Formats: sequence, C-alpha cells, structure tokens
Amino acid sequence: MTKPQTLTLPSPAKLNLFLHITGRRDDGYHTLQTLFQLLDYGDTLTFKSRQDGVINMQSNMAELNTPSNLIIQAAELLKPYHTPNQGVDITLNKVLPMGGGIGGGSSNAATTLLALNELWNLDLSIDYLAELGGQLGADIPVFVKGHTAWAEGVGEQLTEILMPELYFLVLTPNCHVSTATIFSHKELTRDTPNITVAAFLEQGGGNNCQPLVRRLFSEVDEALNWLNQYAEAQLTGTGSCVFSSFKTREEAQQVLLKAPEHLHGFIAQGVNISTTHKALFS
Repeated sequence: MTKPQTLTLPSPAKLNLFLHITGRRDDGYHTLQTLFQLLDYGDTLTFKSRQDGVINMQSNMAELNTPSNLIIQAAELLKPYHTPNQGVDITLNKVLPMGGGIGGGSSNAATTLLALNELWNLDLSIDYLAELGGQLGADIPVFVKGHTAWAEGVGEQLTEILMPELYFLVLTPNCHVSTATIFSHKELTRDTPNITVAAFLEQGGGNNCQPLVRRLFSEVDEALNWLNQYAEAQLTGTGSCVFSSFKTREEAQQVLLKAPEHLHGFIAQGVNISTTHKALFS
C-alpha cells in the first residue's frame, strides 16, 4: 500500500496532575515524580512530503517560524535515517499557549517525529523515537509513546497508567512562565519525598512549582483564586495554566461561562491514548 504524501495530525496538550520535585542531580537536572494526563485538545500539524531535501515550517504565529523551533529540531534529528532527497513542508496551527505548562512545544516535536517516521518510511520504533525526542526535552517522550503515564527520573521513566477520563477546565492566564526560570529559582522546593502510585491515587498530590509561580506571576495567582471558588484548582507543570477536573463537560462549561472576560480557557477531556496515536495507528 502506498504511503500518503500528506499527513494532518493533532498535537495534544497534557496536564501534570501533580508534580513533585524530589532532588537535583550533579548535572543540574531535577528528579521528579508526576502524572502526565493527555488531553483531547491541542494544536494541528500538516506534513507534506517534498523531494528536494528541504525542511520548511510555517505557523499561524509568525514568531514560531524560526530554526530553533522544536518542530524543526525534531525533523533535523531524523536526518541520519532518511535519504537526502526527502524533505517536508510543515504547517502548524497553534492554539495552545506558549509557556503554559501544557506541553505545546514538546507535543509538536513528538508529533513531528511520529509523522515523519511514517511519511519518510523510516520504520523506527516508538521507543527509539522517544529516546531521540528526549534529547530535545524531557516531556517529549510521553507524547511520542502516546499514553497517559506516571513519570519519574527527569520525566523520561514512564509507566502507562489508566486514569478516569474526566473533563478538565483549563484557564490560560496571559503570561509566559519560563521553565528554566522556575527550575533555577533558589526558592523552589526540591526535596519532596517519593510517593507510590497507590498513595497518589488515594491521597492526591500537589505541584511544588505552584507557590513560587503564583508568587512571581499575579495572573496565575488570580486564576487559581477564581477557579478555587468552584473546584480544587492546581497549576500544571511549571507554566501558567491552571486546571480543575469535573465529571461532565456540562459542569465544566457552566464554570467557564462564569469566568471574567479577561480570563480565557478551554475544556478538554482526559484521554488514556493520545489523539495523535489514534489518528496514525487506528
């Protein structure tokens, strides 16, 4: 069967249902525990094969059209595995906020690895693609592997986990939170004891970055305070987005409709298998 010359794929967001920083390694990286919950909402990427070896990308957000974009870096990682004449035009429709802690850039890179593996007939394994992606960012492997997962180490030690497919209201405060800034801050808590999956499922967990981020960014503090009126709210990752879970989409929608005009957000369902994998492999 002839492989398609064009692929259009979703590039989903994630939430960190908790994030504990458990230590700091000699190389400066932090060890952590988290639960990556994949969502059914995100960006869209279109890949069109070309035969001149050129890798080209354009986005609806002009500032993303740069060689440093993780999409371009991910495509470049695959150069040793494809023939010199294989190239691609990539179009990104970006809806996820940058610096939001919901994995937009990492997800874009992962979708690129998965798409080009198909488009260029590379036949690289998912595990190997995840290993490659880990060279660019610790959150990329979970998107490559495509399953909601418990994570340890620096985020690369993944164990698939089945979670209830709840609905999440995600607020997107108008600020960009730098992961590097938060992880290098002297006031970040770095000594949270390890917990087990069972303990988290029974008792829950917090986000060690949340007190620091809400102190540094008044927009995040405001969003947490507002959302806490309706359901327990929490920061995701190191970014600006905050979320609460609901049993139905209607419950989440009712709360979102009450949000002040300047507080934007979206509603998404948690999924155990990523929408990218469903589109590629179903």
